Amino acid sequence: MELSVVNIAGQDTGRKVELNDAIFAIQPNEHAIYLDVKQFLANNRQGTAKSKQRNEVSGSTRKLKKQKGTGGARAGSIKNPEFRGGGRVFGPVPRDYSFKLNKKLKRLARRSAFSVKAANGVIKVIEDFTFEAPKTKDFVAIVKNLNLTHGNFLFVLNDANENVLLSARNLQKVSVMRATDVNTYAIMKAHDVVLSESSVEVINQMLNLN
Repeated sequence: MELSVVNIAGQDTGRKVELNDAIFAIQPNEHAIYLDVKQFLANNRQGTAKSKQRNEVSGSTRKLKKQKGTGGARAGSIKNPEFRGGGRVFGPVPRDYSFKLNKKLKRLARRSAFSVKAANGVIKVIEDFTFEAPKTKDFVAIVKNLNLTHGNFLFVLNDANENVLLSARNLQKVSVMRATDVNTYAIMKAHDVVLSESSVEVINQMLNLN
């Protein structure tokens, strides 16, 4: 698969890059995408939800009433979960939601995600660019020149250019990351994926592994 390379003004440079069919033109494995996205979201969960059980709430532990003869249910203390202000039964406790996936499955998921975007025709290739200083308006101009007007956008660069990262940091619908850091969640979340010319070779080498 070949795509034309455009410059930051959105004009065709006359050059083309080859996208590896083993990465951008496979039959997408939807279950692999699901598992990789699920892992990404699970690994980012704090897992700090916590409620107090009956041994943790404040209150007296004296027996409220005698065990028998009152006609009502027995009650041990004011901290009984059935009473207002008592502990919570089976409440959440801090836990780790993360889990592991095989490397081959994660590569398959990223290849599948790229193939989905390529099949939808929303992958663009832009020549390598940099900014001398962080300027959000310059990055916004590039977005407009590329006709990126719908949804979220993912810019994949060969290396982390600090000025480019800072220029896009305040834009809510734009994500910028290095080719080595790209993940399935970011690809699937983006409506359009913009690859820098040099990042294509990095992706081809990184994901064209069995």
